[in-house]
Amino acid sequence: MLRPEEAQRPYTVTELANEIRRELRPLTALLLKGEVSGMKRGPLGHFNFSIQDGVSRLDSVLFADDARRVTTLPEDGQVFIFRGRVDFFGKTGRLSFIVDQVEFDDIGKLRARLEELKRRLEAEGAFAAGRKRKLPFLPRAIALLTSPTGAVIHDLQETIWERYPNMGVVVYPVQVQGASAPMSVARALRRCNQENLADVIVLARGGGSFEELYAFNTEVVARAILESRLPVVTALGHTSDRTVADLVGDAECRTPTEAGARVVPKKSDLLLQLRERGRRVDREIIQRVAREGDRLMNKKQRLVQLLPALVRHRVERLARAATELGRLSPVAQVLRREEALQDRGRRLSSAALTRLTRARNALAGRRAPD
Repeated sequence: MLRPEEAQRPYTVTELANEIRRELRPLTALLLKGEVSGMKRGPLGHFNFSIQDGVSRLDSVLFADDARRVTTLPEDGQVFIFRGRVDFFGKTGRLSFIVDQVEFDDIGKLRARLEELKRRLEAEGAFAAGRKRKLPFLPRAIALLTSPTGAVIHDLQETIWERYPNMGVVVYPVQVQGASAPMSVARALRRCNQENLADVIVLARGGGSFEELYAFNTEVVARAILESRLPVVTALGHTSDRTVADLVGDAECRTPTEAGARVVPKKSDLLLQLRERGRRVDREIIQRVAREGDRLMNKKQRLVQLLPALVRHRVERLARAATELGRLSPVAQVLRREEALQDRGRRLSSAALTRLTRARNALAGRRAPD
């Protein structure tokens, strides 16, 4: 049993808070990596937020003076590297991380460069739908830009030849990951356009993390796609973030199988369509011939009905023309002139005979009194 003088004196809350702060003093100039959430700006310019890693969470503060010095203010959902110290606020009983410096981590720096590239390309109209090139309906050959090893190239070739067995395929091996991948892809794109062996390009790789896919987020690859004369289809095997190559490409597919189906039609379907169209053409020809036959028959019947009247009309016109021609011929005119002269002569002879008879009668009348 403890004597009263040996009993431990209890701490006051303030004393315990000060003790905790003394114990935490060595935790200064710490580097802490985590994702930002709940960012809020207070009326005095201080920023309050949480830093988390999916398991734990720590309340944090960025005071106004430090906020004015940092080059990038954190935003919700972004991952940063924070420098600061751990402190305990006795009045609120909260443990906080006091931030005095904010930096992107390696991935964060890549994402920042990516966002800047996206803004520049979007301002140039590189993502506009009107700029996209139309894919050919039936290309003579397809260019595959992918790694020569792995399942992607086999999936693409299998899909293409399953749909169109004799379709031409030209493979351009490229590096799809690492520091040399962007230049490898850009050179292959330019070579494909120069050689002109295909009508469409498929740029493909399997899935991967943000870092593994970063080659397709570079300006070198984006510019090569934009400069391509041939349409470019991307099949980068991802389901989350869209890469810059997807945004500037002419068509975007999630998997190599989808890309293969996108760039080439199914030959069996085309043959079915051709046969169906052949049947439709045959039916149309038969119907057209029948319609034209009916039209000819109707015209024949109308011609049979109109032919006698047409012939009679033509005969009458010929008769009138012959009569008119006969009336106007020189011989007829001479005969008419002779007839007129003869008739005039007869009239003159008759008149002369009448005058002679009258004269004789008058002379006989004068001799009668004697």
